[in-house]
Amino acid sequence: MQQPDSGVEGVDLAALASWMNDQRLGAGPVQVVQRLAGGTQNILVLLERAGRRYVLRRPPLHLRANSNETMRREARVLHALAGTDVPHPALIAACPDEQVLGAAFYLMEPIDGFNAMSGLPESHRFADLQHAMGLSVADALAALGRVDPVANGLADFGKPDDFLARQAPRWLSQLESNGQLNGWPGPGALGDVAAVAAWLEAGRPTVFTPGLMHGDYHMANVMFRNDGPQVAAIIDWELATLGDPLLDLGWLLATWPQPGDPGFMVVAPWIGFPSAAELVERYGRGSARDLTAIGWYAVLACFKLGILLEGTYARACAGQAPAETGDRLHANATWLFERARRWMAEGPFGAWAVTPDRA
Repeated sequence: MQQPDSGVEGVDLAALASWMNDQRLGAGPVQVVQRLAGGTQNILVLLERAGRRYVLRRPPLHLRANSNETMRREARVLHALAGTDVPHPALIAACPDEQVLGAAFYLMEPIDGFNAMSGLPESHRFADLQHAMGLSVADALAALGRVDPVANGLADFGKPDDFLARQAPRWLSQLESNGQLNGWPGPGALGDVAAVAAWLEAGRPTVFTPGLMHGDYHMANVMFRNDGPQVAAIIDWELATLGDPLLDLGWLLATWPQPGDPGFMVVAPWIGFPSAAELVERYGRGSARDLTAIGWYAVLACFKLGILLEGTYARACAGQAPAETGDRLHANATWLFERARRWMAEGPFGAWAVTPDRA
């Protein structure tokens, strides 16, 4: 752990202490204990005041157009999840006012756990434990899909009407808009993107049950307990909305390593985690949703995530993002579209699907 720091740029400790006084959150000075990884560019800091620890989350210093509203939405979701069986960081207090720290922010309870993408502790390098970890990832997502948005105050949190119908056209348009950036070679480097979009349109489910979505559900956005295989918390809620929760499951499948095809969500050692087929089976135990078309959702997730990553590559081509980052994300986007086309032809589980033999 780092030594206490006098402050972090973007976090005025005196202003924060005054606001915390108003919230009746301790007394005395606020100290920075550790700067944490903030998901994307968000600022995430472990603080301590009067013997209690807090995690502060605020937008980056250079605010995007929707940074403050995104932070308010994150806090709203965490507030709504209180009392549910969804593992999440407990919200302590939120400040929608941008004047205190120059941006909206919130305080949450620290999570006693670890992110598998950052390395597995020795205690979790066993096949049976890793298998249980993977099943817990599916269980946590199924729990999120069971949340009633209306009952939990989120009835107006998104626009679920025609959610699936909007997906392929919207993201195809997003990809094409990269043409405004000088240096981007165009969508051809990703293969026949139009064919994937056409396949999605032709096979789009006609009905779905709306619900709360995380929006970016994969191994990098869950933390596991230190003392067992259970998910301690789902983190980074900035893309949460109302839509079709099965897209979250598709997102998990799109990024889940397969034998001979590990992709870019690499956890090492990967010696016992369940197959994608087992994840779907496990999710189905905790959900009443129809999983018949889950292959379609997995292809949609590859399509959407690939386009999101390609956007950073396009900005890098124009000198608006680091070239190394752009090249890495372009490689990931290319891999996602290759996986999408393979699943279009073979199905998402192909020959490596297994019948789960462990509960």
